[in-house]
Order: sequence, then structure tokens, then C-alpha cells
Amino acid sequence: MVHRLLLLGTGGIAGHHVEEFAGLSNCSIVACVDQVPGRAATFAADNKIGASFESLEAAIAWGEFDAAINATPDGVHRATTLALIAAKKHVFCEKPLAPNHADALTMTEAAEAAGVVNMVNLTYRNSPAIQEARRMVQAGEIGDLRHVEASYRQSWLVSKSWGDWRVEGKWLWRLSSRHGSTGVLGDVGIHILDFATYGAAQDIVSLHADLVTFPKAEGERIGDYVLDANDSVAMTARLKSGALATIMASRFTTGHANDLSLALHGTMGAIKVETDGKASSLSACLGEDVDQQRWRTLALPDVKRNARRFADALDAGRNGDPSFRRAADMQKLIDAAFESSAARLPVSIS
Repeated sequence: MVHRLLLLGTGGIAGHHVEEFAGLSNCSIVACVDQVPGRAATFAADNKIGASFESLEAAIAWGEFDAAINATPDGVHRATTLALIAAKKHVFCEKPLAPNHADALTMTEAAEAAGVVNMVNLTYRNSPAIQEARRMVQAGEIGDLRHVEASYRQSWLVSKSWGDWRVEGKWLWRLSSRHGSTGVLGDVGIHILDFATYGAAQDIVSLHADLVTFPKAEGERIGDYVLDANDSVAMTARLKSGALATIMASRFTTGHANDLSLALHGTMGAIKVETDGKASSLSACLGEDVDQQRWRTLALPDVKRNARRFADALDAGRNGDPSFRRAADMQKLIDAAFESSAARLPVSIS
């Protein structure tokens, strides 16, 4: 059976989804939607997609699709996803699922009640290194976990390799809460929190976060953009086992384009994961190497990417991972980090 997919949103990330799903024989993108006049039609013509619409309502009325890829801006994920769920359509949604835990939970409960397949595109799950690291932790290969170090490093506030954020709206909005930004924590926090807890195979039970907004322009404003969104976050957290985690994300980490790292230290060994979203590496200090502090690079397994896992879930009629509920759990941590930083106190996760 070939699953017919609707691509909702034809912005920058849409091309990535076309590429990911094009390689799957049991999926076909049959239509796209964009509310900007003419954009969906142009995207459809450029990518050989059969139908295009300028509203989700029109696409749902047409109805000739089984599932949707929700690639809309963050702020409209909730409304568009709930409309798709009401139409009994399966949904593969971009991250973050919603801007807060309450909305994410509403979406999760609606999807589960409707019995539709629901997944969130946490792209760093595609890394074979994080998948193998999790397997090793669960197999007890590093013993009892004691410390986790996780970092998400970007430098677009320092480097112009992406363009100049001072004059480009596509970057400036990310620095302004008035324009919908929740800063680096809201943008990539879900990635590094998922990366850390998925690799550790444990949940966070409490955290203490510090959010910082650095000076960037005279009066902290450029045109209509008030530059008040957080630029960096650092947090300490305790995992369910009692292990201690240090987690950070920043747009000021000079020399890094888009790099994630994770170190998992246990009583019998340690693992390090590095990825830039394309290439991954995994190294370990195990066995006799522990006494010599010697690290060895490990071979990586072949793993299924998120698009493949979504297609498999559609085939099986059972939900895949990462699910809406997983994304909602990560949003709970993000909300707790905002609360902790504002109060300058640790927050327990219930």
C-alpha cells in the first residue's frame, strides 16, 4: 500500500521532507498547502506534486490523502494539527510540537483519542551514534550512569556563514519574543533535551536553569525587532537514577555551525556522541581502557530515519517514536527551564 501524504507548508524545511520521503516506495506526497498566494502551486510544479491548495480547509475538503507532514511555522502547529486529527489524518509534525506543554498535551491527547499515528521530526534521532549509545546504556555496558554532559552549539550570532542576522528577518525574528521567538531554549532546547535523555535512557526529574540574553545592538533593538529572546541556556538536572546532568545550548559558541555532543559516564565505562546532523561519531572508554583513559572509535550501525519510522508506523497501524507524547514531555522540561530561570530556583518535574 502506498500512503498518500499532504505536505502542509512549503517553506525552507519543505524541501527536506520531499527529499526524505522521496526515497520511500510506500509513500507519495500527493499534494501541498501554503497560504501565501501562488507559493503552493509553484512548489508543486517544481517538485512534481499533483495537487496544491492555499488553505488547509480546502485540502481537507478534497481529502485524497492519508497522512500529513506538518511543516508550518511553530505557532500554528496546534491549530493545523488539531484540524488534521479531526479529519482522522495521521500527522508527522515538525518540532517543537507546540510553544508550551499545555498545548502540546492537548495535541497529544487528541491524537491518541483519535487513534491516528502521530510523530514529531526530532531530526537528531536519525544519528546512528545516538541510537547505538542508547543501546549500550540499556545493555549495561557502561555500568550505572553517574554523569551526563550534553551540548548544542551554534554560532550564527558570531559568524556570517549563514548570512548577517543584523539585516535579515529570517534570523532577526528568532531574537524577538514579540515576533514569536522563545530563544535558543525554545528553538533547539527540545533537540538537546531529547538527545540527552534518549541517549541516557532516563527521564529528568528536576532541573535548575539559567537563561541569558546578551547585548547585541544599541538599545537592544533593530527596527521592529526588540532583541529580548534568550541567546544561551545552561542547566543542571537530576535523572531518575540520581545521575547528574549538565546541559547547555547557545548561539554564541564560536567555531560551531550546528553541533551536538553527548557524553555518558558510568561506573564501568563512558561513551561520547558527536553529530552535526549529517555525520556522526561514537567513541567509548570501556574495559581495560578505563585504567588508561583510552578512547576508541566504534563502528556505527545502519538505522532507520524518522521518515522511514513514520512510514513503518503507517504500515503497522501503530504509533511510532518520537511520538507527540515524547515531544510533550520535552516541552514540559522546556517550560520548567523557563520557570526555573525566572525564579532562580530548581524545579521538580512531575
